Order: sequence, then structure tokens, then C-alpha cells
Amino acid sequence: MNDDDLRLLLLIRHFETALLDLFGQGLLSGTTHTCLGQEPVPVALRPLLDPGDFVFSNHRGHGHYLARFDDPTGLLAEIMGREGAVCGGVGGSQHLKRDRYLSTGVQGESLPVAAGAALHLAHHEPGRLACVHIGDGTWGEGAVYEALNMAALWRLPLLVAVEHNGIAQSTPTAAQLAGTIAARADAFGAAYLYVPADDVPQMRDLLDKPLTRVRDGGGPLVVEFATRRLGPHSKGDDPRDPAEVARLRAADWHTRYAATLGPRFAAADAAARDRVAAVVRDVTGRPPVQERR
Repeated sequence: MNDDDLRLLLLIRHFETALLDLFGQGLLSGTTHTCLGQEPVPVALRPLLDPGDFVFSNHRGHGHYLARFDDPTGLLAEIMGREGAVCGGVGGSQHLKRDRYLSTGVQGESLPVAAGAALHLAHHEPGRLACVHIGDGTWGEGAVYEALNMAALWRLPLLVAVEHNGIAQSTPTAAQLAGTIAARADAFGAAYLYVPADDVPQMRDLLDKPLTRVRDGGGPLVVEFATRRLGPHSKGDDPRDPAEVARLRAADWHTRYAATLGPRFAAADAAARDRVAAVVRDVTGRPPVQERR
């Protein structure tokens, strides 16, 4: 675990925790979906994705954005509708666009769009790819299968990053997903890789060669990241048994790294907490976007 990876993991963790705190204080409107527990996925992918690659995110995408841009100030300003917002305050928590990064809260919508972007890259920018983040619950959308069919048929440079956290909103995956994700990828002739989302360096080692294959014309790759959702679906809607959530927290990367890295972790954790607190003070003191003339 290098210092930059640890810094970014902790930045995302404390940013998401701060959002829930701001909601609790009544300082945020609308809704938001945190990625607490899932931070290793975008951090592991970050150096494997080129700035010219497309990244398509979803409703639980703050970590994807922060791993791509390291911009907590712009993101919080967007969520709060304050000056300096990434999209002028009109995108909020879920709908962002910056360079070749786009997110949406509509389940499954990004995958066919990502396939179209991958088609463009295959013809005009060989060596680049489109990465799309989906969850295990998104496999209930027909657009996922239409996009996978085209991507496999045309051997598109498409990475489907499946963040399998075991629960779709409030429904356990076992109660709503028949078969396996691996078998579904295989049905289309798409490559598949299972990656435990626990240790960032190990995750990166597993991903390196398969992503090179995608860039070299090997066709789409479906990566199933086995991860955990520590927080509620949105702000407070979590019907899970508290004992189950406690079990997930005990296995969380934050708990494990705190124990194994000792003082190094404590110093990085405090620095990330202080940075996010400073961002919160800055952004909450800014005027709303609509007041700017």
C-alpha cells in the first residue's frame, strides 16, 4: 500500500462520512448514495485508466469522481449547489460531467452509452477504453444485455466494473439475481474476472494484464469486484440486521489497515479528516450558485 493510495482511500471515506453528517444537520437537499466500503475499487483502477479513457459512473459514484480528479471541493460544491460547483450545481450528487467522466442515477443507462464510446475509441483512438461502473442490482436491466451483446460482437474496448456489494437497494442479491455474473458474461463471449475488493495492490496486479488485453483489441471485460456496502442505500434506508452491518464493518479495509499500518495509518487518517473538514468549511461558506450574476 503506497502513500498515495492510502491518502485517496481515506479522502473518499471521510468525504462520504462528511456528506452523511451534513444531511444529518439539514445542510443538504435531495438525496445521495455513499460508497462507504467500496473505496478500493476506484483507487485500484485509477493508475490503470488513461486520462483519455472514458469513465461512466452511477448513483454511488463519489469515489469514482474523487479517484479520477482528486477534487473534493468541486464535488461538494456541486452537491450543495454552491459556487465552484463542477456542473454549475445542476447535476447534484448523481449526474456529473467533466471531461470524459459522466455519471447518472439511472440504472443501466450508462452501459449502452459506454459501448458507443468504446466503438468510437476502437475506430478513432485505438489503445483507449471505456470503463463503466455498475452494481449487482443493475443486472436486472435489459440495456445491460443489449450493450454486452454489441460489445462482444464488435470486440469493443469496454471494461464493465461490477461493484457487487451483495445488496440491491434493500434486497439481498441472492433474492433478486438468478445464476451468476460470470455465466452471464460467458453467454456473450465476454471475458470475465473475479477480484476481491480488499487489497488495492493485489487488485491492481489482477487487473493489469486483462486491461491491456482490452486495450489491444481483445474485446470487453466484465470484472466482478466483491465488495461491501457499509452505509445505507441512501441516507438512512438500511433494513439490514445491525449485526450484519457490524460484521461487514469488522471486515472493512479501514479496520484492517488501521491495525496493520499503525502510526502511518493514523497520521494519514487524521490528515484526510482535516482536509475534508477544511473543504466543508470552505464550501458551506460559499454563496449558492443561483445567486451569482
